[in-house]
Amino acid sequence: MDCPVCKTAMITFELNDVEVDQCLECYGIWLDAGELEMLLPDSGQAKKVLSSFKQMADCEETPRKCPICLKKMHKVNVGSGESTVLIDSCAKGDGLWFDKGELQDIFKFGSFDGDGKVQDLLADIFKNEQKQ
Repeated sequence: MDCPVCKTAMITFELNDVEVDQCLECYGIWLDAGELEMLLPDSGQAKKVLSSFKQMADCEETPRKCPICLKKMHKVNVGSGESTVLIDSCAKGDGLWFDKGELQDIFKFGSFDGDGKVQDLLADIFKNEQKQ
């Protein structure tokens, strides 16, 4: 699968029993449909994250193509208030694209990772980024 930003092949690794695709150029992450929910500790937290998704009608950021269906993805705001993250979501539901650090931000802002395990793994993946 190719990165929707760099157009280079991504690698696949396992994070908490979830297969994650990552670009080694821009460090973006692709999660197939349902994989974000698998990273969250319980179904209540998954529902909270998913219910916070708000599609952006007029966004200045350039639309990206889904690495699976190759259709333009929607820009989606995740979170509420000042703690929001703009991600890309496949219009057909194939998955989600996170630019470098965006997945970490979702876990941090949502307080979904109390013991910091996912934050530590993501920080390790993104090399020089540190858990905040």
